[in-house]
Amino acid sequence: MKICLVSSTGGHLNELKKIIPAVQNYEFFFVTEQSQMSKELKDQFKVYYLIQQERKNIRFLKNMISNIFKSLHILIKENPKVIISTGAGAVFPICLLGKFFGKKIVYVESFAKVNSPSLTGKLVYTFADEFYIQWESLKEFYPKAKYRGSLY
Repeated sequence: MKICLVSSTGGHLNELKKIIPAVQNYEFFFVTEQSQMSKELKDQFKVYYLIQQERKNIRFLKNMISNIFKSLHILIKENPKVIISTGAGAVFPICLLGKFFGKKIVYVESFAKVNSPSLTGKLVYTFADEFYIQWESLKEFYPKAKYRGSLY
């Protein structure tokens, strides 16, 4: 079984790296945004890079379209059975395309979201096969989500 671990950079990537022990016996690869923080991943793991996608950036639409095509290419090339994500922004296209292609989608809402849902979480919740929250207070927003504690 091949697994795609996908997240934006920063705290989302730190959370995603906490999942490695659970998937290390499977073939897996990362998809993340290219940044100074994510560069070190390529020294240890197979990594694909997306363009960093900020909603307030004037190039948002161009970057999003580029990331959609990159995501499609990655899914066709790697053909993972499962996509696990901790969010945010740039991961939505790969999750949505993955669902369209019959992949299992597992989403872990950000540890930083204690009292309100994230935009990516709200979108992915509608089609995720498994949805996990790290705070019980989020059950109000995600009634079908599973609480298993935090990744930290």
